[in-house]
This record gives sequence, structure tokens and C-alpha cells, in this order.
Amino acid sequence: MVYEIFNYFVGKTYKMNKNAPEIIALRHQIEKKVGRAINSPSEFEFLSGAVWNQTGERISPTTFKRLWGYIDGTDSTRESTLRILSRFLGYKSFPDFCDSLSEEEVFQSDWIDGPRISASDLKKGDLVEVSWMPNRLCRFRFDGGMRFTVMESQNSKLQVGDRFECSMFIQGAPMYLNNYTRGLQAPVAFVAGLKDGLISIRVLR
Repeated sequence: MVYEIFNYFVGKTYKMNKNAPEIIALRHQIEKKVGRAINSPSEFEFLSGAVWNQTGERISPTTFKRLWGYIDGTDSTRESTLRILSRFLGYKSFPDFCDSLSEEEVFQSDWIDGPRISASDLKKGDLVEVSWMPNRLCRFRFDGGMRFTVMESQNSKLQVGDRFECSMFIQGAPMYLNNYTRGLQAPVAFVAGLKDGLISIRVLR
């Protein structure tokens, strides 16, 4: 049952961790629907207005900033917010949205045999270059363990100086970054290339 994915219940409403894969997919589909990256105060204002215009229900820009990890806040997201955003995407409820994900390729199991770069094979100071659609390209410096720093970012939400953890980059698969931090902001999870995966990967020494 889809309700098994929820972290805990409060009365008759539930909350869910904002870094859960389903929430990441929700954010991705919202950005795809509006045709822009939601990563600045003006974009959060825009999204608040767009949701109000379509659903007649209000979500504040501040709530969106917390959900996208732009500002610090609770790690969980309320059912009412998830319900409204699911309606914005054309679903009756958030459980209906989650049910739709089970039918999509990105949530199915499969073997991955494409080229890959493992953190365990890198040396400190190595640069990893990755690209994904449309015209995104980034270079990351390997800092040891599974830690990386963004050194270059073209047409991407990632910014120079951001830090994250990643165990492996696989061509043809999405790129999942853990404990992603920017300045003093709380760590978040980030996924890139959710639909088509990484287009290219290489190590620059």
C-alpha cells in the first residue's frame, strides 16, 4: 500500500520527509510542469501564485523555500501541502501521485551496466565531469571518502562551492547526491538526470 511510504502519522494527517524519493520526484515534476527551475525568491513567489491560480489553495513562498531546501526548516512536509501540489499536477491526492510513480521507469528495478566512476577509485584532487539534459555540465573535485565540492556549474542549480557526498556516477542513470550543503543551509538530497540519466562522465586529472 502507498501509505507504507509515509514516515509517521499525526492524527488523521501524515507528514513525510522532504528528502524522500517521492518528494524529490514531486519537485522534479512541478519544475517540469512550470518549465523552470525553482531556486530563487522570485521563483518561489511565482510558484505560489501558479498553484493558487490553478487550485484555488494557498501555499506560501516560505513553505516552498523549506520544501526545496532553500532555507532551513523542518525535515518533514505536511499532508495538506502534498495534497495541494499533487492536485496542481493533476492528481486527486498525494497517494495517487505516489501510485503513478510505481508505473514509471524511474522507480523500477533494473541492472545497470553503463560506464561508471566510483569514489573508491578516485584520488584526492581528481575532477569528475558530468553532463545531463538539457545542456547541464558540472565539474566536481574529489575531497576524499565520498565527499565532493562543486568547482564548475553550467546551466545547473548546483553552485560553485557547494558540497555533497556521492559513492558513484553512472552514465545513463540519475545522479543522486547526499548531504548536499550550500553555505550554512541544512543538508538536502539532490537528484539530476531523473528522466534520461547522466549523458557523459569522465575523470580529469
